[in-house]
Amino acid sequence: MVFSSRNQTLLSKIAASDQHGENSPYFDGWKAYDQDPFHPTENPNGVIQMGLAENQLSPDLIQKWITKNPKSSICTKDGVDKFKDIANFQDYHGLYEFRKAIAKFMGKVRGNRVEFDPDRIVMGGGATGASESLMFCLADPGDGFLVPTPYYPAFDRDLRWRTGAQLVPIICNSSNDFQMTQEALESSYENAIKANIKVKGLIIANPSNPLGTTMDKETLKTLLRFINKKNIHLICDEIYAATVFNTPDFISISEILQEMEQDPTCWINPQLVHIIYSLSKDMGLPGFRVGILYSYNDGVVNSARKMSSFGLISAQTQYFLASILSDEAFVDDFLSENSRRLANRHKVFTQGLEQDGITCLPSNAGLFVWMDLRRLLKEPTFEEEMVLWKLIINDVKLNVSPGSSFHCVEAGWFRVCFANMDDQTVEIALERIHTFVRKGKKNEVGTLKNKKNILMQKNLRLSFSSRLFDEKALMSPMSPHSPFVQSPLVQAKT
Repeated sequence: MVFSSRNQTLLSKIAASDQHGENSPYFDGWKAYDQDPFHPTENPNGVIQMGLAENQLSPDLIQKWITKNPKSSICTKDGVDKFKDIANFQDYHGLYEFRKAIAKFMGKVRGNRVEFDPDRIVMGGGATGASESLMFCLADPGDGFLVPTPYYPAFDRDLRWRTGAQLVPIICNSSNDFQMTQEALESSYENAIKANIKVKGLIIANPSNPLGTTMDKETLKTLLRFINKKNIHLICDEIYAATVFNTPDFISISEILQEMEQDPTCWINPQLVHIIYSLSKDMGLPGFRVGILYSYNDGVVNSARKMSSFGLISAQTQYFLASILSDEAFVDDFLSENSRRLANRHKVFTQGLEQDGITCLPSNAGLFVWMDLRRLLKEPTFEEEMVLWKLIINDVKLNVSPGSSFHCVEAGWFRVCFANMDDQTVEIALERIHTFVRKGKKNEVGTLKNKKNILMQKNLRLSFSSRLFDEKALMSPMSPHSPFVQSPLVQAKT
């Protein structure tokens, strides 16, 4: 059915807008995978999903716990006695046992160096719901929030689409491994003011998505001093807090706030600080939609709790998680083993890339690496990044996410997720990369020997294929149902 512009007028401005953020290669890659998903036996030539930051390395640990603890579920004969109580209406404050267990778990993930108050735990439908609720509490339409680049593409959807807030980039680059500087922070703030944007806060992801790095103590102190001086909010997305698999250790903003509160020479207003958390990454439970907002601001807690009625976590889920998170011995073992498995997978994957001279930003956390393919670009432009990205989707059949979708200011960086697949699939993905790069090198050598063919010499470095791609082929959809034509970035001229 054709959806005409006339029919569009029947919709709200939000429903008819294109601000959801789906017109991005980040989401286009997911669609390409959905159309042709890899399966080791049923579709071995399909697209391997390396664009989804999902932790599938440790579900067996939770499955074993469930087997040993059938009372944790109201859907077993051992736990069915709790069915009536849990199935009945629950206050949107949430089960106290659940909030208590989450608060305890958050403290454990942070090395028990700080305690969290269960009464400041506000639930949301995943980190997405929790983040949006916080934005509704802090901002009016048009208000701005500073955020360092590169940043998670879905921030544009989660934080802006329905709230009307703006995101103002803090430009970071590879010269210092994309670390945020005081100068860049101040410059971003001043640019927003000059543009008549009311700056309401600063947003950081620690550990970083897509970089997989953690912020040090001095940087966090600098950020707290900055927001205190400007009297703006600090939102800390800490949903990867327990995915740290190497030194340095993760330092939460809560630890720094606690430390600075005890120092009378550098008092920080705690009501400006808010934390977003989730069990999607740290426990590998994205389907449970467990999002947490923890705020040191009473007004935010009270308002967000009222909003949480629009995106509650089911009482059954709360009951189950309260049971598993209260088993401290299991939680300790899980966090330790999960970290070990992440470290091993990270090592296997990065060393596999290094065999072909592909390096990644040094990282110590997360479910992904920030892969540097700048040397494969014919020119350091985002147009050439799109060409390379489509070749990786088309020829290598890997869904990786280009840096431009993360608002990276340098072309040629890609986020690659390594924890959402089994060992066999990792080996297949690495082998595809080996074939891709080695074929490109072989073609380059052949091209250099045949200098008469200037056109081939220009294009082969990017083709990495046994066939040539002219502009028409590059711009054409992958299939009759390809989603790529929907993305203005993909349609850009090369």
